[in-house]
Amino acid sequence: MSWPRGLACIWAIAINTVRESVRSKLLYGLLFFAVLMIGSGAIVASLSYVESDRILQDVGMGSVRLFGVAIAILVGINLIHREVDRRTVYTILSKPLSRGEFLVGKFLGLTLTIWIQMAIMGVAFVGVSLATGAPLGVPHLVFFFLAGVELALVVGIATFFSAFTTPVLAAFFTSGVWGVGHLSRQLRDLGAASESAPFEWATWLLHRVLPDLESFNLASEAAHLLPVTASDWVLPALYGAGYLTLVLFAAVAVFERRDLR
Repeated sequence: MSWPRGLACIWAIAINTVRESVRSKLLYGLLFFAVLMIGSGAIVASLSYVESDRILQDVGMGSVRLFGVAIAILVGINLIHREVDRRTVYTILSKPLSRGEFLVGKFLGLTLTIWIQMAIMGVAFVGVSLATGAPLGVPHLVFFFLAGVELALVVGIATFFSAFTTPVLAAFFTSGVWGVGHLSRQLRDLGAASESAPFEWATWLLHRVLPDLESFNLASEAAHLLPVTASDWVLPALYGAGYLTLVLFAAVAVFERRDLR
């Protein structure tokens, strides 16, 4: 397999996935409620006389992350199942295209779709902030960048589970990894403070094995316009890229051995 041909196949699958995803009514429904929640932050902030700008942006950034993950999981879990259920996967794989290229193309297409939706939510966030006079700065740009990295990783995890299980189980497992990934630091600290060696070891292992998704969360720094150094976003981005690479390798390895009949 030549790399140019392989990349062309992956890109073709990705573009086709984007076209399919943007026709999803579920995606538009979630996007509508995300923009609605971002706009409602102005109402919530108006009820407070203290730090109203921070409340406004906390609601907006929380909505971006929550609905972004919801879109990534609910759309991502059907990446493979829909193609197998419609039997279109057999037609696609009958062409000079490997299963790995098919899977990576699907992942890339959904990631691009998620980033497009995130850009729309970002425009809504900036618009509401400017309309209400809330300050904006470089930390907000870094927040959206790392949120995009986190969403790509969530899509990768959803792709991994969808490669070998049903959509319901894939949604359950991906949601569980996302939830525990944001709590792994607290669990590690809780285990370190406990007097149980097995519990301490288990929480340490959990923190090491599962993705540390809290490293991508700079919402507090953005809301307070705190200084952000290069290491605050470069290191998490490199960590996310490395973890995502491992997840995709595992997903391809599983999908290559899956019986599609």
